[in-house]
Amino acid sequence: MHKQSHTVAAIAAATGELLGDKTVRVGDDGFLALLDWPRSLGEDRIWALQDCRHVSGSFERFLIGSGERVLRVATKLISDARRAGRDRGKSDRIDAPAVATAALREGIDALRSAQLPGVELDIRLLVDHRERLIRSRVALNKDLLWHLHDPWSELKRPASALVLKKWSSRIARRSARAEQTARVRIARDELRRLRELTAAARELEAEIAELVAQAAPLLLSEPGFGPLTAAKLLGEIATASSTPPSTASRSPAPAATQKPRTTWPANAPKARPAWKPRAASSAASGTCCSRPPRCWKRRAQRRFLDIPAAKAALRQAPPAAAPTTRRR
Repeated sequence: MHKQSHTVAAIAAATGELLGDKTVRVGDDGFLALLDWPRSLGEDRIWALQDCRHVSGSFERFLIGSGERVLRVATKLISDARRAGRDRGKSDRIDAPAVATAALREGIDALRSAQLPGVELDIRLLVDHRERLIRSRVALNKDLLWHLHDPWSELKRPASALVLKKWSSRIARRSARAEQTARVRIARDELRRLRELTAAARELEAEIAELVAQAAPLLLSEPGFGPLTAAKLLGEIATASSTPPSTASRSPAPAATQKPRTTWPANAPKARPAWKPRAASSAASGTCCSRPPRCWKRRAQRRFLDIPAAKAALRQAPPAAAPTTRRR
């Protein structure tokens, strides 16, 4: 996989035979082409992706949102399958069958997987559709505010007033009585579409709340989790397993006993010398120090835990004594 292109190879699970491969550019059109190609080969399929999430993350999210089952194959598991192949070298057309072969060798149930089956997929689709409607409503609301500002600049309204039924009805009556210029007619049309989007978003929110109550009723009982937050969480991590089942079912390993460490005289901790004031040492050495010592800054910072207060304390600190010199 690369940032600009993805290569996919299809392998039969029973025989390990290579059925074909396909390379597309990264993007919505390429992802749709990759999704349609294996559907023509058979109904049952599992996607095994190389675990490089900075490159394959967008394609992985696209597959999970489409209801596909996705596996993550670690890079260290692919090297043996690549060496066992007939082709030498390293390329995308060699790595793609190696990823599928490594997934079959390790076992489908032993790898990290993610899927949205049943009602979780419906919740994910409804949440995404509602978010698209909300984005369209926000863009329409911004444009409508500019159209309303020119003819009625004295109109004072609270934030998100056009979403509320009270204010939208008031503005609709006022625009109907005004002169029907081009700006007013555009504002009336945008206000009508805005009210339609608001009604559709509320219907989707009610439907999402019913599905979440069926799928995860305990999640709604948690403090801070409403229907939309719970639906977003279910759509993201519905059946994602971060730990392989083979390792999750194992019993924990016994705790290892620590052996006593032998400390040699050379490695023994040395005693730190006694602290000496910086001002006295600078005066004795004959150097001039007009600013407070750095150790005083650290002590003030630890004591006050506030930089402005520490700086104020440092300004009040007594200056260092000036050195005395003799003429010969």
